[in-house]
Amino acid sequence: MALLTTHNLSIAYQEDATPIITDVNLSINAGTFNLLIGPSGSGKSTLLKAIAGLYPEFGGAITGDIKFQGQSIADLSIIERVKKVALLFQNPSEQFAMTTPFDELVFTLENLQTPPADIEKRALAALEFVGITQFKDQNIQTLSGGEAQKVALAICLAMESDIILLDEPFASVDPEARLDLLQKLQELQQAGRTIIISDHDLAGYADIISTMYTIDGQHVKIVNDPTSYFAKFVTETATYQPVSEPSVFELEAFGFKTGERTLLQPLSLAIAKDKFTLITGPNGVGKSTFFTALTRLKTYSGEVSYLGTDIQKIKLPKYVREVALVFQHAEQQYLKMTVMEEINLSLKHARFPELWTAAKIDATLTVLNMATLKDHVIYQLSGGQKKKLQILLMLIIGTPVLLFDEPLAGLDLASVHVVFDLLTTAAHAQHQTILMISHQLNGVTQYFDHHLLFDNQTLTYEVH
Repeated sequence: MALLTTHNLSIAYQEDATPIITDVNLSINAGTFNLLIGPSGSGKSTLLKAIAGLYPEFGGAITGDIKFQGQSIADLSIIERVKKVALLFQNPSEQFAMTTPFDELVFTLENLQTPPADIEKRALAALEFVGITQFKDQNIQTLSGGEAQKVALAICLAMESDIILLDEPFASVDPEARLDLLQKLQELQQAGRTIIISDHDLAGYADIISTMYTIDGQHVKIVNDPTSYFAKFVTETATYQPVSEPSVFELEAFGFKTGERTLLQPLSLAIAKDKFTLITGPNGVGKSTFFTALTRLKTYSGEVSYLGTDIQKIKLPKYVREVALVFQHAEQQYLKMTVMEEINLSLKHARFPELWTAAKIDATLTVLNMATLKDHVIYQLSGGQKKKLQILLMLIIGTPVLLFDEPLAGLDLASVHVVFDLLTTAAHAQHQTILMISHQLNGVTQYFDHHLLFDNQTLTYEVH
C-alpha cells in the first residue's frame, strides 16, 4: 500500500472560489524521492501545505481526501501529523519562534513530546547533518538566507517524520551547498524517508529522483520523460568584461565586520554605472551585508563614493532616492494590502511616470502572468508572484541604483526570462544601474555585464 495518497483533491483559497488545483490523485510510495515542478503561482506550495494538514485547518477550502497509510490526515492530532509529515516553508523565517538554531530545535522537539534525554542528541545530530553546528548558538536573525534555510531543514530532520516536504529549500543556497544538501536528502531517502520537494531550479536532480510531477493548468501530472526539463539546467559559460565604464560607486580601503568577525578585508574597486553587475559567493560570506553597507544601514571602514561624492556627505533623504535596496524577503517591501494599491503607491513616487501609463501597467502585469491579481491580497500571493510584484514596484519608482538581493528565488525559468526582459528594458529607458546577488545562475548570466565574486573576505571581478 502507498504511504501517501490523495483522491480527487481540490484546493481553493476560500469556499465557492475557483480551485487553485483540482482532482489531484497521487500515490506516493515510502522511500521515494519526488520532485514537484510548475510555473510560479501554479499551486505547488498550496499542495504541500495541504498534504502537511495546514489547509483547511488554517485557511482555504478542500474537497477530496489526503491519506497517510490509509488514514485521513484530518483525523490525526497535530502531534501525530507532524511525526508523519514535516514541512519546510519557502520562507524559513516564517517557521522560527526562538532566538538561536539550537533553541529552535529544542523547542520543536519539546513540542513533539520527545523524551528529554534524547532532545540534545537529536538537535545536535540534525545541525551536524546539514553542516551548521558552528551556528547553533548564533542569533537566527543574523544568519544569511541560505544559513537560515539550513536551520529550517535541520528542524525537519530532527522531527524524524516519515515524509519530508520541502518548498523551494535551495532558493538562497549557493550551488556547492545545494549539491551537498541534495546528497544528504538522497541519503535520507535511501534510509527510508520519503521526500517530496518543490523546486524551479532542476540542477542536480536528474540522477536522484524517483518521480517528477508537474502542475499543468490546475492538474498535477506525472512527467514520464523528464530529460527535456533537465536539459535546460546545464552549466553555462558566461563572458564578462573588465570595468572600464564610468563608475557609480568607488570603494576606497572599504571593508566591514560583523561583531569581531571580518567579512571583507579593506579593498578598492569601482562599480560600473548604467550596467548590470552580478554578485555571487558562498552563503554567509557577507553579500547581503555588502548591500546594507552601500545603503548606509551598516557601518564600514574606508570610503564609498557615489558619483564622485562620499555617501556620508550626502543627506540621507536624498541618498535613499538615489540608491535602493530590494529586500531578500519581498513582504518586507510592502506597505499596502492589494497588488493595485501597491502599484498606485509606487506610481506616486515614479521618476518617469510617462513610462508607466495605465496601459503599460496592464501590459506588464499580463506578461508577468498577474493580470487577474490586481485586487488580490499581497500576502496571499505565491512566493514567485511576490517577487515579480516587488521587482515591478521598484522599477516603477525608477531609483537610479537598485540593489537586488536574491530577486529570482521562487521564480520558474520562464518567469526569470520575463523578469530580465522587463529589467533590461526599464533600466535602459530609466538609465538605471543594477547590482544583483543571486545563487540562481541558470539562464541569467547573459544578462550581466560584470561579475563580482565574494569569497575569502574579498571581492574579485571575474573576467572570462
